Parts: sequence; C-alpha cells; structure tokens
Amino acid sequence: MTEALSNRVAFVTGARRGIGRAVALGLAHEGASVVLVARSGDELDQVAEAVRSLGSAALAVTADIGKPAPVATAIDQARARFTTVDVLINNAAVVWPLGPTSLMSPDDRAAAMAINVTGAVRLTIGLLPAMVERGWGRIVNVSSGIAAHPAAMIGANAYAATKAALEAHTLNLAAEINGGGVTVNVFRPGTVDTTMHAWIRGQPPETIGSVLHSRFTRAYEQGTPISPEQSAQTLLEKLPSAQTGEIWSVTAE
Repeated sequence: MTEALSNRVAFVTGARRGIGRAVALGLAHEGASVVLVARSGDELDQVAEAVRSLGSAALAVTADIGKPAPVATAIDQARARFTTVDVLINNAAVVWPLGPTSLMSPDDRAAAMAINVTGAVRLTIGLLPAMVERGWGRIVNVSSGIAAHPAAMIGANAYAATKAALEAHTLNLAAEINGGGVTVNVFRPGTVDTTMHAWIRGQPPETIGSVLHSRFTRAYEQGTPISPEQSAQTLLEKLPSAQTGEIWSVTAE
C-alpha cells in the first residue's frame, strides 16, 4: 500500500472528523499529500497539523460541496498547491432531513441531494479528466448499508435515496471508464461511532420517528459501532487495487 500511495495527492471531503479524518490520516501515514475539505475550519486545521506531523503535506480548504462555486474553488486551490490530484474520497454527507416523508421539506431534500450526490459528482467531473489523461486515479464514494437495505432505516427516506443514487453513479461510471487506469468504487463503512450517529440519537423520537431513534440508540448501547479508524482501514487496504466497480463493505450489512 505504501508504494502505491506514496507521493500521491489525495482529496478528502468531510475530513474534519470521523471517517474522513481517519482516512486522511491513513493516507498521510502512507506518504500521500492530502487536501482536506469540510464546511468549517477549526477542526480541519487540527487535522491538517496532524497530517503534517506524519511528514506529509496538507492543504485545508473550507468549502460547502453542496454549492457549485465552493467546489470549483476547492479544485482550483488543490491544483494551485499540488498541480495534480490522484485520489478522490467523496466522504462528506448529511443524514437529514429525518422523519415522515409526508412532512419533509422539499428544499431540505434537495439540499441533501446537493451535498450527498451532486457535490460528489461535481468533484469527480472536475478531477477525473486529468486522472484519465495520466492513466491512474482512484475515486471512492462513501455510501451506507442503507443502499442495500433501504427499508431498514424508516424515517431516513432522503438519506436512502441519496446513497442509492450515489452508488448507481459510481458503478455506472466505473463501467464507462473501465480499462483506463482509473478505478471508481463504493465504500460502505459499516456502523461507525461518529457525530452523525450521536446526532441521530440526540433527536427527539417524536420528530424523527421512534423506530429510527430506537435503532441507533440500541446499537450504541450494545456497543455495535466500530471506530472511524477501524472502518477507514478497510478502505485504505483496498484503495491501491486495480479492481473497479466494486462495493467494499466493512461488514455484511
């Protein structure tokens, strides 16, 4: 893995905490420079310092990938600092809006789609041509087990729809560019102890639905969630592979 990723440049969204942070630090440990992207900067700067402490270069970019202009700016900043980007990890996502679909705001659903799907696609379109030209690249779109079992998270209709769309985009793109040295894969990270899970547990059951609230509360009480570092390790181990169009799962979901 070290040889494959050493001296590469990786672009990681949602990098200030959780899985994104763990993946970014894992890449740095393997010798990759890292572009760290998130919507807020304080924790992101701390991750950048941690990357540098491992001997790798880091660029922290505060950007909302749900909006076109910040995505374009983030790409420009990455190129200005590192010239090329070899690895794209589309990890940023939101789980909201939660609750009965009939009560959801269409605008909130559209915002979730913009972050979870459209932002990832914009970044891919922006960075893919140069990868194809160089004949090497790795794109991983972080999904969820909900894409395999949409009915398992009642009250998370928007999240289920966005992750299913992201996976369809990923597998179709992998087939489109197969054979050119650029791989595109899905990563289902398993049940991970993140702030997203904590946020769901903190929501009123009457707002998001008692079934959804109980599912996450029970999993936490039973000690089911794994650490972000455990989850990220699976992604990092598979990343150098030439296999494309695959769904990588930490556990059977």
